[in-house]
Amino acid sequence: MALNRIVLFYGFTPIGDPDAVRLWQRALCEKLGLKGRILISKDGINATVGGELNNVKQYVKTTREYKVFRNIDVKWSEGSAEDFPRLSVKVRDEIVSFGAPGELKVDENGVVGGGTHLSPEELHRLLDEKKSTGQDVAFFDGRNAFEAQIGKFKDAIVPDVATTHDFIKELDSGKYDELKDKPVVTYCTGGIRCEVLSSLMVNRGFKEVYQLDGGIVRYGETFKDQGLWEGSLYVFDKRMHVEFSEEAKTIGECVRCAAPTSKFENCSNLSCRNLTLYCSDCAASPETLRCPQGCVA
Repeated sequence: MALNRIVLFYGFTPIGDPDAVRLWQRALCEKLGLKGRILISKDGINATVGGELNNVKQYVKTTREYKVFRNIDVKWSEGSAEDFPRLSVKVRDEIVSFGAPGELKVDENGVVGGGTHLSPEELHRLLDEKKSTGQDVAFFDGRNAFEAQIGKFKDAIVPDVATTHDFIKELDSGKYDELKDKPVVTYCTGGIRCEVLSSLMVNRGFKEVYQLDGGIVRYGETFKDQGLWEGSLYVFDKRMHVEFSEEAKTIGECVRCAAPTSKFENCSNLSCRNLTLYCSDCAASPETLRCPQGCVA
């Protein structure tokens, strides 16, 4: 039986002809039988693709042969092409949609003026160093708020955002101004959203901003569930969530009965767009697999 894997990576680097890169990436994935989602812009690439292990390895090798992508940091996880409905390769103004394409500055070394990158080990050393001087470090979640329902860093600040487009309004609201003179560590799934977020925060006067290099994925690979992460990691494919070990806590709660769960489900009302946490019992019946407070069409 063939082994299958999913890879997640991004790279901020100037791309002179994004459409040519789009055509090349689509042809490469089609040749290798891979499915997933790839976004390309003048500022770089953001990709999640899956398929047969050797084909995924060939895809990564070939992608890295393109000079500006040679140093991409690739995260591997369990999964396959079947975890994606199709192959999607598109050119966009932004490879992560904060609605600030003119604000982000990118050069051959990546994002200009962003936060200081910290490996998982460096993050722990920073926390120890700040603790020894009596300083608190704020963890700032760079994902959509619903993702944090099933997993987050202990005591993290979870902004009230439904999409990444909401972050600029949230930062400009003033509710986080007290953090501007404190050390702040941004984090997200694989590192790309907090790469942009840390830059937006620096631009708005946050003085000591760090970002978790490689995101939650790299932290989970390093410390599993023995560190500061709690719960499951939401992912945007058919898997819906992944755990780093058998010791993972279940911090999510069923919207109907408050039973522990990490499983998001679509409401049984086909016109409803809510993706909500349900336990297996409540998800088993159309009557209980329905938004308790009413549906949003």
